[in-house]
Amino acid sequence: MHTFTRPSEKLVYAKREAVGGTCPECDGQALAAYRVLSDGGWWDVVKCGDCLASVERNPAPPFGSFVPLSSAV
Repeated sequence: MHTFTRPSEKLVYAKREAVGGTCPECDGQALAAYRVLSDGGWWDVVKCGDCLASVERNPAPPFGSFVPLSSAV
């Protein structure tokens, strides 16, 4: 049984948090932190909004924002 409700928005997107700094690839200033699902599971990343270069990539919780009921027992 899932505890989250169906989204009411027509489009669902990941909220991005602006991060200060400069992209090492293109010298852009549009760095943002957010969570992505990629090879190997969920990752917390900092990426450049101009060239999409990964500046930082750290493993996130294995199920993303989903918390299995078995872990709450």
